[in-house]
Amino acid sequence: MARQIQPTRSRVRQLRRLWPYVLMAWERWQQLSPEEKERYKKQAREFAERGRKAYDERRKRRPPKR
Repeated sequence: MARQIQPTRSRVRQLRRLWPYVLMAWERWQQLSPEEKERYKKQAREFAERGRKAYDERRKRRPPKR
């Protein structure tokens, strides 16, 4: 039973450390103009598409499993 509690405690500790950064990012996002928000969203979409393409290319080059 102690093994189940430990990962939960660890996650709670990580969340407590991460929360201030999440809050700062949210506040900064709220202060951006709509144009700046759209620019960041477009950039995120382009990065995601680039990652998908790289993943697909890597899968195509990999020999099939036997």
